[in-house]
Amino acid sequence: MIEIELDGKKIDIVEGSMIMHAAEKAGSYIPHFCYHKKLSIAASCRMCLVDVEKMPKPMPACATPVTKGMVVRTKSEKAVKAQKSVMEFLLINHPLDCPICDQGGECQLQDLAVGYGGTSSRYEEEKRVVFHKDIGPLISMEEMSRCIHCTRCVRFGQEVAGVMELGMSHRGEHAEIETFVGQSVDSELSGNMIDICPVGALTSKPFRYSARTWELSRRKSISPHDSTGANLVVQVKNHRVMRVVPFENEAVNECWIADRDRYSYEALNGEQRLTAPMIKQGGEWKQVDWKTAMEYVAHGLQSIKSNHGANSIGALVSPHSTLEELYLAGALVRGLGSQNIDYRLRNAQFEADAPGGRYLGMPIAALSTLQSALVVGSNLRKDHPLFAQRIRQAARAGCTVSVVNATAFDWALPVRHVSVSPSGTWVQTLADIAASIAVEKKIDAPQAGKPSELTNAIARSLIKGERKAVLLGNAAAHHPQAHSLLALANWIADQTGAHVGYLTESGNTVGAQWVGAMPGPGGLNAGQMLSGALKAAILLNAEPEFDAAGGTDAVAALKKCEMVLTLSPFKANLDVSDVVLPIAPFTETPGTFVNAEGRVQSFHAVVRPLGEARPAWKVLRALADVLGLPGLGFDSAQEVLQQIQTGHVSDAPQWVPANLLSNAPSRTVPVSGLDIEPCVAAIYQIDSIVRRAPSLQLTADARTTQMQEVAA
Repeated sequence: MIEIELDGKKIDIVEGSMIMHAAEKAGSYIPHFCYHKKLSIAASCRMCLVDVEKMPKPMPACATPVTKGMVVRTKSEKAVKAQKSVMEFLLINHPLDCPICDQGGECQLQDLAVGYGGTSSRYEEEKRVVFHKDIGPLISMEEMSRCIHCTRCVRFGQEVAGVMELGMSHRGEHAEIETFVGQSVDSELSGNMIDICPVGALTSKPFRYSARTWELSRRKSISPHDSTGANLVVQVKNHRVMRVVPFENEAVNECWIADRDRYSYEALNGEQRLTAPMIKQGGEWKQVDWKTAMEYVAHGLQSIKSNHGANSIGALVSPHSTLEELYLAGALVRGLGSQNIDYRLRNAQFEADAPGGRYLGMPIAALSTLQSALVVGSNLRKDHPLFAQRIRQAARAGCTVSVVNATAFDWALPVRHVSVSPSGTWVQTLADIAASIAVEKKIDAPQAGKPSELTNAIARSLIKGERKAVLLGNAAAHHPQAHSLLALANWIADQTGAHVGYLTESGNTVGAQWVGAMPGPGGLNAGQMLSGALKAAILLNAEPEFDAAGGTDAVAALKKCEMVLTLSPFKANLDVSDVVLPIAPFTETPGTFVNAEGRVQSFHAVVRPLGEARPAWKVLRALADVLGLPGLGFDSAQEVLQQIQTGHVSDAPQWVPANLLSNAPSRTVPVSGLDIEPCVAAIYQIDSIVRRAPSLQLTADARTTQMQEVAA
């Protein structure tokens, strides 16, 4: 640490830091455009010029290292005059169209021009014009004349998203930010470029011209899509979600969100929203009131229980549902006398006594500092965009990333060792890695394996260093030999001192385990329920055609049920359901999600439910009342959460965080003859909301998925 003086204050700062860092520590604001705390230093805008004693001219605060005894003045006459001169240059070619700019009211240039801009311009020549570019369905580049060439968007692509999709061409007044050869911007994190653009050059296409920033109310929420649990600010106008932006939480999502977190809100007010209860009569759907629908459902469930027994009733629940909804769904089914409830719709292997909780087993933030990582069965970049960018940070700092996958995916980060083989051979591949570790450490391997040059390299990378992890992806979790993969991953981690964990698929996969949304003693798992074992099925936020491993086979099995009840915000499962009840999505209900690291995050409704939709926890509680089931008379979602935290549903398998995935039995399983490929959702097919977001379905990732489905 060294001491400097900044605006009369003595500041202790790490040697090698820049003046800007010292100013941030001291709480002194220095105007800037190109500097961003998460990006490399470009020093291109020069707005941060400050007065440094003994320096003949003002120096850029973002690019000037501190030295012992340095005296800095950020608000002296010399500094302010330099800053005003830079502002005058920046405004020379700026169109000055604030009244019609989408960024008006939240524009960094607009704000600083008030303090550092002149009342008139000395520039009388014609301003330059930059023609707009079409770079895809998410980001608008209609007004690139506003661009001040700070290059934040370029650096974001290179350093955070891992793909340089934007760059600066030409020089001087001809310089432009653009894609090359007319390509689109296809990164799954691309929307963050809008947030970091300090002017109105990059704006949101779906949001464009729909509201002004001062008209919007800002409300905190949590993303339901993947297991990051990204913190959101949902912006609302007239009880309608207009825009979603990140809420900074360094421990979870830093200051970024994935595009599916940002743009999926479009589905919330789409044509597919279900706004009233519906019952199918004579093959025709008819809208009914809530009382009629609830009585119809209660009568049907009681009749089926009487005729076929309670074990013929089951619930298939989505792990994108809230903790409270999952708890009450389980309590409802168990209250009817059944143990048939499961959230693992995409799994190919189930085991009632599988020990411990399937979760990350380490803080999300720790992914950024890993020195070695082995990732098994994951398209990391598309399945978990924000986890991928953290591991990308680690890789840029020297982390050795090794992969076992069926396809060599482009993760936009340096991958050192790649084992590409059919999913049916992954157990053998991990056994080979274990054998290499056993040779290195001179111990016995857990099962027969054949060390190779590749597995030896992976083993050595895991043995050395201190911060390392074995991470099991969605394909590993849904694998026909999921438990054998976990057993070997545990052995590898134990012998190398690594963390082991699942990346986990959905916004509440961990929460579903906590509240026991899995079959109890004698209960049927999702695979059995979707194979025709039920007479009555309750589908909570689930669409088996898209969410289940069986797909069309699952739909065919449900068609044989005497009654199928769907609770969804959308007109879903209409071909298999007898009753559909409109429930509120995450923006219209209070609730709780538990992310991959086990972080419990509660949120409130940001808008009122659309039409006759009701929060699912209220619907399930009311249905329990109609059925005469005791103990579920909760008056708020907070009461449900308190019940979860203090007590559990009897006979439900419990998730024990302390287990940390350990003690899984190691067993040898045949590795041939396995023709079942793990069921993994594509990036914009992961849940019912994302599937119905129009702009996301126009992206390159979505089009690729659609073409693959057509080809299949």
